[in-house]
Amino acid sequence: MKWNAWGDPAQARPLSDGIRALLKQALGVDGTPAPEPDLTEVRVRPSALSETHRAGLAAIVGDRYCRVGDADRLLHAGGKSTLDLLRRRHPGVQDAPDAVLLPADEDEIAAILAYCGEHGIAIVPFGGGTSVVGGLDPIRGRFAAVVSLDLRRLNRLTALDEISGEAELEAGLTGPQAEQLLGERGFSLGHFPQSFQFATIGGFAATRSSGQGSAGYGRFNDMVRGLRAVTPAGVLELGRAPESAAGPDLRQLLIGSEGVFGIITRVRVRVHPVPAATRYEAWSFPDFATGADALRAVVQTGTGPTVIRLSDEAETAVNLATTERIGEQQITGGCLAITVFEGTEAHVASRHEETRAVLAAAGGTSLGEQPARDWEHGRFNAPYLRDSLLSAGALCETLETATNWSNVPVLKRAVTEALTGSLAESGTQALVLCHISHVYPTGASLYFTVVAGQRGNPIEQWQRAKAAASDAIMRNGGTITHHHAVGADHRPWMHDEVGELGVTVLRAVKAALDPKGILNPGKLIP
Repeated sequence: MKWNAWGDPAQARPLSDGIRALLKQALGVDGTPAPEPDLTEVRVRPSALSETHRAGLAAIVGDRYCRVGDADRLLHAGGKSTLDLLRRRHPGVQDAPDAVLLPADEDEIAAILAYCGEHGIAIVPFGGGTSVVGGLDPIRGRFAAVVSLDLRRLNRLTALDEISGEAELEAGLTGPQAEQLLGERGFSLGHFPQSFQFATIGGFAATRSSGQGSAGYGRFNDMVRGLRAVTPAGVLELGRAPESAAGPDLRQLLIGSEGVFGIITRVRVRVHPVPAATRYEAWSFPDFATGADALRAVVQTGTGPTVIRLSDEAETAVNLATTERIGEQQITGGCLAITVFEGTEAHVASRHEETRAVLAAAGGTSLGEQPARDWEHGRFNAPYLRDSLLSAGALCETLETATNWSNVPVLKRAVTEALTGSLAESGTQALVLCHISHVYPTGASLYFTVVAGQRGNPIEQWQRAKAAASDAIMRNGGTITHHHAVGADHRPWMHDEVGELGVTVLRAVKAALDPKGILNPGKLIP
C-alpha cells in the first residue's frame, strides 16, 4: 500500500462536487487538496540496529530479506488509522522499525525469536499493514531496537479437506490470495472485512476480525478450527477437532492476541463451496429505531441472510453505504438497510423470502436490488475517501463498538454526543454517521464515521475526541472494540474491559509464552 495513504495509489480519487459542497456548507472546509511530500523527501529516523545485529539477522533470513533501507522501513512504520496518516503528513522525522525481516518458514521465525530474545530486540509482527488502532506502531519500550517481522512469504494453501470443509492457510496470504487459491478448488472462505484486499489470514486471526458476511458465515474466530503459532517458549499447535471439552479453548487465547503471545503461522479454517446463487435487496425504514428492531427480528428469527446492515439517517442521507455516489442525491428519507443472500438456488430463495417477510412486517419498504448491488460494488472503497478528506482539511475517522439490543439507542446517543461535544470544543461542527454492521441474536455492533474540520493540531484534536468516545463506550455498556482490535490506541481502556484480574491473567500468559517481552510491546496488555 502507499506509504502515507490507504491502499493502491491507482484507486485514489478526487472529492466529488457533492462532497466538496457538503464540506463547505456543513463544516466550513474549502476542500482544496494540500500538497503531499514525495517519498524521496521524507526523513526517517536512522536505524538503531547495529551492524553486528543486522548481520546476525541476515544470517537467518538472507541479506535479501533483511532490509534496513528507509523506503522499506517507512512502509512498515505503522498501520492506516487517521492518526497514522496524519503523522506521515507531518514534515518532521518519521519513526519506523529499525529493520524489516521477511522469514520464509517457521524455522526462520523461531530463529529470529531466539536471536532477538538473546539480544534484547523487540519484534512487531506485520501482515497486511491495515491496523487502525496502533497495532503496528514500532514501540521499543525498554529495548534498544525493534524490527518488523513481515509474513508475506508464508503464502501457501497447505491443505484442503474437501470432505470436512476445512483448509489450512499460511498466515501471510492476503484475502484475495486466499480466495483465489480456494476458488481454484471450488471453495471460498467468505471473510470480507473492509480491509479484505490487503489484510492477511494471520492478521484476521490475530485481531479477531469480523467480515461483512458475518451474518451468514460468522466472525473469523468462528471460522478457525485450528492454528499454529511460534512463540519464544516453543510452538503451539491447537485444535484437534471441531469442538472439544479438553479444558479451556486455547485457540481462542491466540485469536485476538495481536502478536503479543506468539507469531501465528498457519490457520485451519472452515470453508464452503463457492455460492451457486446470490440475491440482493435493499430496504428503507422510517427511522433508525424501526430499522434496528427489524434487524433484531431477522436475526432472532434465524432467517439467515449472509449480509444484513443498517445505516442511520445521517449516513443514508450522504449515501455512505453506496460509496460510488457519496454526497450526491439522497436515496431515501429514512434509513437504508442492505441484505445479501448466498448459497444454493433453493436455499437463497427460501431465506430471501423469509427475511423479506420479516422486514416488511417490521415496517420496511423494499427498494429493490440496485442499492444493495451498489453497496457491494463500492464496499472496499471508503478508506480512499478518507485519504482525500484528510488532504482537503477535513478530519475523518471511524470507530466501532457493540452492545445488547436493548442498549443500542443509549450507546449510539452517548457516543454521538461525546464526539460532537469534544469536536465542538476544538472549534468545529462534526458530522457523525453510524451503521449496524454485524448482528447477533442478543445484540449488534455500531460503526461510527466522523467527519469534522481540522483545527489546530489535528492529531491532538482526534485523540481528545476518540478518548471522549471511548470513555462514553465504557460508561454506557459497550465494548472498547468489536473488530478493530486493541493495539496501542485502546490499551488504556483494557482495565475497564476485562478488570484487574483479567489483566493479571493476560500478563501471566505473556510471561509464560514470551518471558522476555519482545513481542509487540505496548499493545493489548496494560
